[in-house]
Amino acid sequence: MSDRVPASGTVHWVGAGLSTGSGLAALCAHTDRVRLWHRTATRAAEALHRLGLTGRAEPRAYTLDALTAELAPGDVVVSMLPASGHTALLSACVARRAHFACSSYVSDEFLELAPAAADAGTVVLTEAGLDPGIDHLFAHRLVARAREAIGDDTAASYRLTSYCGGVPAVPDAFRYRFSWAPLGVLNALRAPARYVEGGREIVAARPWEATRALMVGGESFEAYPNRDSVPFIAQYALPPSWRPQTFVRGTLRLDGWLRAWEPVFEELRAGDDTRIAALARELAAAHPTTDADRDRVVLAVSLEVHADAAGVGPGDAIGGGAGTSRSWYGSHLLDLEGDETESAMARCVSRPLALGVRHILDGSLPPGLNRAAGTAARSEAWLRELADEGLEFTSWPGE
Repeated sequence: MSDRVPASGTVHWVGAGLSTGSGLAALCAHTDRVRLWHRTATRAAEALHRLGLTGRAEPRAYTLDALTAELAPGDVVVSMLPASGHTALLSACVARRAHFACSSYVSDEFLELAPAAADAGTVVLTEAGLDPGIDHLFAHRLVARAREAIGDDTAASYRLTSYCGGVPAVPDAFRYRFSWAPLGVLNALRAPARYVEGGREIVAARPWEATRALMVGGESFEAYPNRDSVPFIAQYALPPSWRPQTFVRGTLRLDGWLRAWEPVFEELRAGDDTRIAALARELAAAHPTTDADRDRVVLAVSLEVHADAAGVGPGDAIGGGAGTSRSWYGSHLLDLEGDETESAMARCVSRPLALGVRHILDGSLPPGLNRAAGTAARSEAWLRELADEGLEFTSWPGE
C-alpha cells in the first residue's frame, strides 16, 4: 500500500438527481473548490440555483473524458450516478490518483479495483448514504453495545432487523413516492433476497411475496427483505458464538402498498427487460414527483440478544435494557419528513456522503476500500457528527 495521496481540496460532484441535497452545500462551505458535473452545463447551473449554491460551485457538462481532463492527484470525485456508472469513474480516479466516494454498495468491480486503489494511495469510500450508510452506522453501534453487555464468548441467539424506506409524507393511493429511478426500484424487486428467519437461511425469489406487517413507532407498515442480508452478519461483527434466529435487511413501505402494487407485480412476474423498462417509464409518467410533494424517510434498526440458559448465572435477571442483564435489546429510529427546501431522501443520502468526503479531505480515512461504518468507533463518531448537523434520530435505551 502506498502512502495516502494528500487531498487537493477540489471536489467533483457528479450528478444532480433526486439524492443531491444539502450535503453538497455542506461541502461548498467546507472546501474552496467544488465542481458540479451534470448532463449539460446549463442543467448543472440550474441545479446549483435550485440548491441556493449559484457562485459557490462551478457548473460543468459531464462526460467521462471531460472530467478526467480536469482530474488532478488528490481531487475527490463524488459519484451520484447510477451504480452502473461508478466503475468507469473509479478507474479514472485510480489512474489519476484521485479519491472516490459514493453511497452505493460495494460491487465486484470495486473489489477488483481496491488493491490498485490502495497501491495508488487513493481512498475509495462506499456505502456512505442512507441505505447503505446510516443503517450500517446504527447496526454497528447496536452490535458493539450488545457485545459489551452479553460477551463475545457467551452462547446466545439474536434477532437483528434493519428496514428502510422512502415513502410519501401524505399517503396516496399508490402508497409510494419515487425517490430514485423507477427502473432501479423495479429491478430491485426482481432480484432474489436472502435472509435468516427461524434460524435458517431463506431465499425469496420474489421479495414482495415475503412482505409482512411491521409496527414502527406505533405505526403499521409493510416490510420485505431486500438483496442478500447474510454477508452483513460478518460485516456487522456479530460474534460467531451468537446464533442468528432472525437477520434481515429490508425495505419499508406504507401499509396497503402490497395491494396497491399488485398490477405492478403482475408485470414483474411476466415481463422481460424491455417490458420492465417500458413499465418504469409508464410509472414515472403516472406518478411524477413534483416540487409540491413531501417525502418521508423511515429507518428502523433493532437488535435483541438472549444468552443461552446455561450461560446465565443466578444473579442475571433476564430483561431488556442497557446491558444490565444477559438479555439485551436496543433500537434506533430515524423518521424525517422533507420540506420546501429539500427532500428527506436527499438530506439523508447527501449529508452522510458529504461527511465522508470531509473525512477524505482531512486525511482521516486510509487508502483503499472503505465503508462508512468500518468500525463501531467510527460509527459512534459519525452518528454524533450527523446529529450535530441536524440529522437526528431516537434511540432505545436512551443516550
